[in-house]
Amino acid sequence: MKYIYYPGCSLKSTGRVYEESLLSVMDVLNIDYKELDDWNCCGATAYMAVDDRKAYVLAARNLALAEEQMKNEPEVNIIAPCAACFMVLLKTQKFLEENPEDKAAVVAALKESGLNYTGRAKVRHPLDVLVNDYGEAEIIKRITKPLKGIRVASYYGCQTVRPYSVFDDQRNPETMDRLMKAAGAEVVDWSMKTRCCGASLTGTVQDVALPLSYVIVHEAKKRRADAVATACPLCQFNLECYQTDMNSKFKSDLKIDVLYFTQLLGIALGIEPKKLGMNRLFTEPENLYKILEGGNRVYV
Repeated sequence: MKYIYYPGCSLKSTGRVYEESLLSVMDVLNIDYKELDDWNCCGATAYMAVDDRKAYVLAARNLALAEEQMKNEPEVNIIAPCAACFMVLLKTQKFLEENPEDKAAVVAALKESGLNYTGRAKVRHPLDVLVNDYGEAEIIKRITKPLKGIRVASYYGCQTVRPYSVFDDQRNPETMDRLMKAAGAEVVDWSMKTRCCGASLTGTVQDVALPLSYVIVHEAKKRRADAVATACPLCQFNLECYQTDMNSKFKSDLKIDVLYFTQLLGIALGIEPKKLGMNRLFTEPENLYKILEGGNRVYV
């Protein structure tokens, strides 16, 4: 099966680590993909607040480009790793399916730029592709450095499986858990899998955002997790980079490694750390390295 890869803005900037690790994993697994040519910003949640129809046109442009790029293929599967991109593109796809009048207007707008949207494009998340297309059994065959002794808290964030549960359960998703188990890690059972981290409010209203991030990190530590695995650039940033602020505000002493699930999977697949963007993390994952080397935890 062939895929179109839609990076979105974050994976080309603040979420570059996610792109590096995801593409490295897909390369090792021989997953056939090509980056979408001439893609544009999905609009995240900002465009929808200004003008719904124009926002759908901009998002649908990416779907139309994918259809054009894959016009000779039986299926059009577009991989959108960023949680916001995945949600927006999927929302656009479903909205246009259910609203013929709006779809006609969007199609007409796209035709003015030489594009045609038919609805063939199917929006996919990497978790979905890795578990349901590639399969855990095949991944296990390729594991060379299992994450033995590593306790991982799988954190999906609030947009990956909501509001659309197209590939996993909304309340208790398991695809990331299954990948981490395939990688040899011990998966932590916890209730914060889909709790909001505070999103962009960390940069505007910290008094609201920090408590949201804090309860997630605090619960992960309470469950004795060595690392939190994420699938969202903003979630990864908030949970990793604001730990000092959380400790200052809540008089705590939290410290935990926060990585993309693709980095952890990549380590287990034997991929070189630099290719996984390990050197770009805000803090070095000391616990992870120590445990994998057979040593004791640096912080608990």
